[in-house]
Amino acid sequence: MSESGFRALVAREAGGQQQIALETLTEADLPAADVTVDVEYSSFNYKDGLALAGRNRILRRYPIVPGIDFAGTVATSENPRLRPGDRVVLTGFGIGEGWSGGFAERARVKGDWLVKLPEGLDTRQAMAIGTAGFTAMLAVMALERHGLAPGGEVVVSGAAGGVGSIAVRLLSRLGHRVAALTGRASERGFLESLGASEIIDRSAYQAPGKPLERERWQGAVDTVGGTILANILAATAYGGAVAACGLAGGADLPTSVFPFILRGIALLGIDSVQCPMAPREAAWQRLARDLTAADLAAVSEEIALEDLPARAEAILAGRVRGRTIVNVRR
Repeated sequence: MSESGFRALVAREAGGQQQIALETLTEADLPAADVTVDVEYSSFNYKDGLALAGRNRILRRYPIVPGIDFAGTVATSENPRLRPGDRVVLTGFGIGEGWSGGFAERARVKGDWLVKLPEGLDTRQAMAIGTAGFTAMLAVMALERHGLAPGGEVVVSGAAGGVGSIAVRLLSRLGHRVAALTGRASERGFLESLGASEIIDRSAYQAPGKPLERERWQGAVDTVGGTILANILAATAYGGAVAACGLAGGADLPTSVFPFILRGIALLGIDSVQCPMAPREAAWQRLARDLTAADLAAVSEEIALEDLPARAEAILAGRVRGRTIVNVRR
């Protein structure tokens, strides 16, 4: 970043087509808000892949800087809660969709969206967690509130992805027996290294099943939706719960009321975008406590801003393992 400007990946529309390019922006290009952050790291999530590929109308205006999360240091602040020098993280609230986001060396956002990084986490580690890891933590906390206790069997779908890999690591660290549901048999070693005690091929859950199957799972984190979610619900044990946080496999839910009224299970919806500040801060405190630096290194790799466009199709095709940190200054 220079005195005259900063680098950013910018999405523009020309002739009805979306165009993505690295540009040099100035302070005048930033939206009006009360806190300016020198961004150090962002991360690459499934939604970012949709945005860069121009799918699902993720980007709601042009021009815009994509990137649905970032971590950095407060440069200027008119917010009484934040001061220059504070290390902060931002996930959700529509950044990188309707508000310029994290794929830039500088961002200006509402201070009420920012979380001060807890002790024990630096900005790079925060983006090894990112939106995906934050979502995984919210799912785990929701299952705990429902009564999930260590020792039972839990299943995580989309286990090799960003949310899934962090969920596997968290749940295994917390004393659960974790089954990793994945369509990538090649990731067996990776998932076992995160603590998965069993690897289940996705094909076993892809075909429509019975309304009720043999009771097995005390809890589940589902990142896929569709038929896979329906089959997980059918196999959830009496009084168990499923935290649903994704729809990569479809937005429909082809199931019946039987799991709910005959087994008393709960379907817990997880929203990480508009999550209020109190549970947001609690989740980041838990992440700092429950994950080690080695955990985060095991699930992440680092790329530069220039590498992002090529990653879009890869993440949408399910070829990206774990978490991708974006070093915006590399």
